[in-house]
Formats: sequence, C-alpha cells, structure tokens
Amino acid sequence: MSMLSTHLQRTAICTALGLLAAMAATAAGDSAHSWRDFAGVSNTSFTEPGGDRAIQLSIDVPAPVHDVYAAFTTTEGFRSWAVPVTHVDLRVGGYMESSYDANAKIGDPDNIRNQILAYVPDRLLVIRNVHAPMALADAELFQRTATAIEFVPIDATHTRVTMTNAGYGAGEAFARLFHNFEWGDAYYLSELRSRFEHGPVDWAARAAQQKARSASDAVTQAAATAPTAK
Repeated sequence: MSMLSTHLQRTAICTALGLLAAMAATAAGDSAHSWRDFAGVSNTSFTEPGGDRAIQLSIDVPAPVHDVYAAFTTTEGFRSWAVPVTHVDLRVGGYMESSYDANAKIGDPDNIRNQILAYVPDRLLVIRNVHAPMALADAELFQRTATAIEFVPIDATHTRVTMTNAGYGAGEAFARLFHNFEWGDAYYLSELRSRFEHGPVDWAARAAQQKARSASDAVTQAAATAPTAK
C-alpha cells in the first residue's frame, strides 16, 4: 500500500476525539505513524501518580475562545469540522453522538457516543466514550479512559486547546491504544485549526475526493498486480 493510500485509510474515517482515527491507524497496521506528522501540535503526555499514562496534546487555534469552544459543544460547530453527522446535547449526562458516514442517522447502532461528564463554558469540556463502533479493537479498555479539553485564550483572536486523555493502564493492548489515539488526537487537533484557517469542511466535496483517490489507487494496484504478457 502506498504512503498516500495508508494516510487516506487513516484520515478518511477520523472523527470524534480521535476515535475513528485511532481505529483507522490500527487497521492500517503501520506503527510508523506519529503525532509528529502534524505541525503545530505540542506533546506533554505524562505518567499519572498511580502508573497509568495520559495523552496530552495542545495546539494554537486562530480564533476567539468562545468560537473554538462552540466548535466542540454545539451541533453546528462540531459538524463544521469534525463529522458530517452529529448531535451535541451540552449538559452533564448529555451526549455527543456522531458518525463520519454522511448517510448515518442519529441513533444508528454503529455511531460513536461520548458522554459529557462536566463542562465550564468557554473553558472546559470533559467526556468519556460509552459506545464505540464495532470495528474498534479493545473498546472496553478505551472506555476506562476520560478526555478533558481545555480552552485558554492567548489573546482576543487566538486560543490554545489542550486535550488530555487519561487512564491508559499497563499491557500491550493499552500501549497499542495509546499509540493510536496519540496519532488520532493530533490529527483531530490539526483538523480543528484547519477549520478556522480555511473555513468549514465541505463534506460532500471531501467524500467525492476520497472516492476518486480510492478508485485511482485501485486502478494502480490492479495494474501493478496484473500478469505480464509473454
């Protein structure tokens, strides 16, 4: 598989808080992917006092803090950059439900559901995944973690967003999840910044572009594996 194909396989289904990005990275089977793939992302990941590990990534976004917070906590805002199908019910105990599949509907069984544990307007959002797509390996381990997203104004038109995903325990499965979500969260933050640099995502155009690239890759692969005429 080409590097472009591998990248598309990862990014084509990236969505809510890195969940599907991590799934795609796992499916790609490429251990070389790294949070360093995304310029502007800072990594201050750490080990918790009890020995668990936490992913902690930050990025500076060229937008006022209220607008960046709304991009996470409103249906319209989240749809503008993260996923084409979503519903955000901003309250303690509410849910962020989403799907990258433009044909999905809220309530579909394979949607992602993140429960809102706490929030402070324009400052903090804390969530935990409670339902993952069937394709995510070790989902029950990921659901032991929680994610805090902090929003700090740098000035009137710039915001620092820090995402901390804590609770990764010991063992190979947790280590694999940590590596893949580190990549997925970095991609996710990069997409957030891109939304404010270039505008909302045109999901129909993106889907058409990815379909065309997939078709091109299929033709290239078929040509490469075709028997040579004698």
